Amino acid sequence: GQLEAAFEDCKKALGRRAIEQLGYVKDVNSLVVLTDGVVTLYPSPTFAPPTLLTQAKGAMSFGIDTSIQYSNEASDPASNAGQGVPSVVTRLAVGCKRKIVIYTWKDGEAQEVKELNLPHSPRSVVFSTSTTLVLSYTHTDHVLLKLPMMSTTEIALPAPPPASGSTGISAMGMGAFSGLGGYMTLGLGAKAKPAVYKVNDDGEFVVLKDAFVKPYMLSIIPPGSIPLPSSKTSGRPPSAVPAAPAAPTTYQTPCIQIASTLSLSTTQIVPYPFSGDPSNLQKLAGTTASPASTTSVRVLSASPSAKSPLFATSTPVDRTAAAAEGTTVWAFTMADWGEQIDELVDAGSYADALALLDTLDTAALPDKEQRKAHIRGLHAVSVFSEGKYMEAIKTFIDLDINPAKVIALYPETIAGRLSVPRPKWIELYGGKPPKSASTDPDDKPSPAAGSTEGSTTNKIAGQLLAAVDAVVPALGDAIPSLSSSKDDDTRSIRSTTVGPNTGSVGPKGKDKTKDDYQRSIENLLVYLGDRRPKFSGALQTFGITPAKAPELPNLSETSVDELFALPNQPPPSLIPEQLLRYAQIVDTALFKSYLVVRPSLVGSLCRLDNWCEVAEVEEVLKERKKFSELIDLYKTKKMHEKALLLLQDLSEDEDDPREKVDPTALYLQRLNVQYLPLIFNWTNWVLELSPERALKIFTSDEVDFPTKDVATYLAGRDLTLCARYVEYLMEEKHEESALFHNWLAEIYLDLTTEAINHNDTSFFEARAILLGRLGKHEAALDIYVNRLNDYSAAE
Repeated sequence: GQLEAAFEDCKKALGRRAIEQLGYVKDVNSLVVLTDGVVTLYPSPTFAPPTLLTQAKGAMSFGIDTSIQYSNEASDPASNAGQGVPSVVTRLAVGCKRKIVIYTWKDGEAQEVKELNLPHSPRSVVFSTSTTLVLSYTHTDHVLLKLPMMSTTEIALPAPPPASGSTGISAMGMGAFSGLGGYMTLGLGAKAKPAVYKVNDDGEFVVLKDAFVKPYMLSIIPPGSIPLPSSKTSGRPPSAVPAAPAAPTTYQTPCIQIASTLSLSTTQIVPYPFSGDPSNLQKLAGTTASPASTTSVRVLSASPSAKSPLFATSTPVDRTAAAAEGTTVWAFTMADWGEQIDELVDAGSYADALALLDTLDTAALPDKEQRKAHIRGLHAVSVFSEGKYMEAIKTFIDLDINPAKVIALYPETIAGRLSVPRPKWIELYGGKPPKSASTDPDDKPSPAAGSTEGSTTNKIAGQLLAAVDAVVPALGDAIPSLSSSKDDDTRSIRSTTVGPNTGSVGPKGKDKTKDDYQRSIENLLVYLGDRRPKFSGALQTFGITPAKAPELPNLSETSVDELFALPNQPPPSLIPEQLLRYAQIVDTALFKSYLVVRPSLVGSLCRLDNWCEVAEVEEVLKERKKFSELIDLYKTKKMHEKALLLLQDLSEDEDDPREKVDPTALYLQRLNVQYLPLIFNWTNWVLELSPERALKIFTSDEVDFPTKDVATYLAGRDLTLCARYVEYLMEEKHEESALFHNWLAEIYLDLTTEAINHNDTSFFEARAILLGRLGKHEAALDIYVNRLNDYSAAE
């Protein structure tokens, strides 16, 4: 995948003076050369015959752009993707004295040349998009040129704050070159052009004051501007005894400041004299021996391409010393991309690491996609801790993060045993916790925190935001920080128990901590709602449904470490055991979340098939006195014994026997036939308090119980109830089986015998009725009058 270059030929005397700029137009296979104010096209590989661009006399710079455009050129080419006929369009924009000249080739054919007069001469020309140019007149005066309309718009650059002593921002950038004149070799006395570089294909560009090595900007900071990392102010009171001269608190030599174009933050300060790892820094030429304080340093214009070497020169300010010692050239090489990204991740600068990754391709970093997924997860945790819950949730969904790790970010009221304290969040997601800045004034910043003093390497390395405070605190007001604190309404989740010294009270007196907690759970419901159908659907493909939950292992049987070790993968790629655990985690968290933010909907959730771990929620439901919901959950999970025990406990609050047993009887009469032993067992308790209600369990129309089994059970408990049950079968169910008719006769006989033995009056009533039906009315009347004393019945 690496490009190889080989020397082919040498062409001399292309111009009378030094070549100022080179370019290449692929459409016409020609080299573009700017020299002595003239732009010439040299066809490759012969370089003959040259084509002089006569309309571009007095040229100062040029820019080249090649893009695919469609038939409607008046619109944004990106919006015409897939429409019209595509064409390869190359534009060469030449900045001349007070005008810009645009040369265009469409599919290799030259188009009409366009010109636009300008108020000033563009000394730098850069394409930010295929139809937009950035023209730089001076280091502070820039405009945008829209090619379709050939109109310009001024670019308003942020004004630097006023200087304060020796640490003012005015000492930075091009202003740093003031006073650095004198005898300079290698053409260093030439006036530098304004530096503008394209950052990406989205139209972003960066305006620099010194050098640019993608994606870093480099500037020279003069002596006395950068405080030493270990500098501190003495707290001793004034003394009458003259004190020894104070040690310098700033670098007394020029420093190279390296800043990121991605985060606009300082990443490294390299003070002169340079020293460090020879693999990163080399003295290419010269033997400067002058004191560092009398030496000027300059960064040479480097190639803006990624990982281009950085060259700097050091020259004695004294003319005699400069003539004797000459100029020393230093070369800096960039650290490995992976090392830079690791530094950013270790420092907690996840957004910057992702931005840097986006500038790279897989050829430069083979494991780019794996790193990106990992860092996105860490960044999601970071923004979650800042209160940006929905942003984090969307990333968790996109990355198919293990649900156990997502729920672990919540307190125990939601996550239970999965809850992880905030300091351990980053470690949970495979990162290292960012090192906090030391509060001890005697502590020196470590190299990892951005210190350059005593560093073993001088390299262009990751954007360590902590370095802004640790190395250049005096410039803190001038350099915007990306890690500034957010508003109160985007704080991270805190404990649900708000004490007198916790949380904050908003302008309306509403506790913001509670609001923040509620908002975090509402956003969690979005995550759970997305994951739930996916996991359930994947389980169904294996024939696994919540109805089989009682036969499957409980979530509590798996350790927390095993749950956290489950992979971050989309549901279709998971095995059934992993899907089951994920479904259990999601549904359990869903129940707990509903209890906090939507308690009225818990009941409907309990009545639906689910993978909730009952042991995790039953105590919470009891505490909130949501007994009917808990009974529904027991029933859904086929935990009928627990449901019946709870109903029995609740019946203690009732005085009427019928009201005591009615909920239990209603539950029993709706159970399936497969639970018949359980039904018989709990009917015993109902029989003791209300035989009439116990009989209705078996005579309801909700379930067709096996009649023989029920009759046998009732016969063993109460013959009268059994007789009534068999009568019900004959009258209501039209039972014609001889078995039940004979059985009823036997029951009558047994009841009659028992009544005779106990001189039961009910036996005489039955005899009177039977005698009346046989036509023996006198005998029947005798029983009514003399035995039962029931004269109304005798009449």
